[in-house]
Amino acid sequence: MAGTLALVGSGEYLPTMARVDRWLLGRVAGEPRVALVPTASGNQGLRRVHYWLDLGVEHFSRLGAQVEPLDAPDRRAMLDERVAEHIAGCNFVYLSGGRPDYLHACLEGTPVWAAIRGVLDAGGVVAGCSAGAMIWGEKFPGYPRRVWPWHTGFCEIPGAFVLPHYDEVPGWLARLVRASRLNRMTLLGIERDTALVRRQGRFEVRGGGRVEVRGRSGALSYREGQTVTWD
Repeated sequence: MAGTLALVGSGEYLPTMARVDRWLLGRVAGEPRVALVPTASGNQGLRRVHYWLDLGVEHFSRLGAQVEPLDAPDRRAMLDERVAEHIAGCNFVYLSGGRPDYLHACLEGTPVWAAIRGVLDAGGVVAGCSAGAMIWGEKFPGYPRRVWPWHTGFCEIPGAFVLPHYDEVPGWLARLVRASRLNRMTLLGIERDTALVRRQGRFEVRGGGRVEVRGRSGALSYREGQTVTWD
C-alpha cells in the first residue's frame, strides 16, 4: 500500500501524542482531513463513543486539521454507504481503542473497511490505537479480558500480532501471551504514547516509548527513529 499505517500502543488524542500525530499529519498530501472512527468502543454505549469523538475533535483541531467525527458505533454503521463516503473523502483515518474482537467483527467485509483500505491505497494515513492497532496483525488475542480464544485479524502484517499497552499490561499476562504464540508468530509489543509506523515498505518507531519485537531469534527493543525488523 502507498500510504502510512501507524499502530499506536495507547494514548490516543492525548497531549503526549501531539508530536507523533503532528508528524503523521505531515505525511498526507494537501490539507489534512481526519475521519474519527470510534467503533471499537461501540459495545460500551453511545456515551463512550461520544467521549472519544469529542476528545479526538479537540485534539486534531488543535493540530490544525479538519476533523470528521463519525457516529459509527456498530456494524450497521459500517455497512452504511454514507459513512464510507465520508471516510473516502478524508486522507487520514483514526481508529480509537476498545474491544478488538468487536471492532473486527463490525468492519469485516463492509463498505467502511473498503474505504479505510482505499485511504491507504491512495497514499493517506491510517492510525489505529490499542484495539485499532491489534486488528491489523495476522492474529490477535482475546485482549483485554482474556488471552484465549485467538481471533483472525486482517493480516496486513502477516506472521505477527500486535500487543498494545506493552508497558502497562500485567507481567503474567504478557508472559502468557508471549508463550502462547512465540513458537509460530512474532510479537510486536508497543508501549504507551508510541507508534510503530509502516511507510514506504519499512517500519519505524515514533514517540516516547519502545517497541519490542519477540520472535524466533529472541527479543529486540527499538526506540524513536529506529528501523524495526524481524524474521
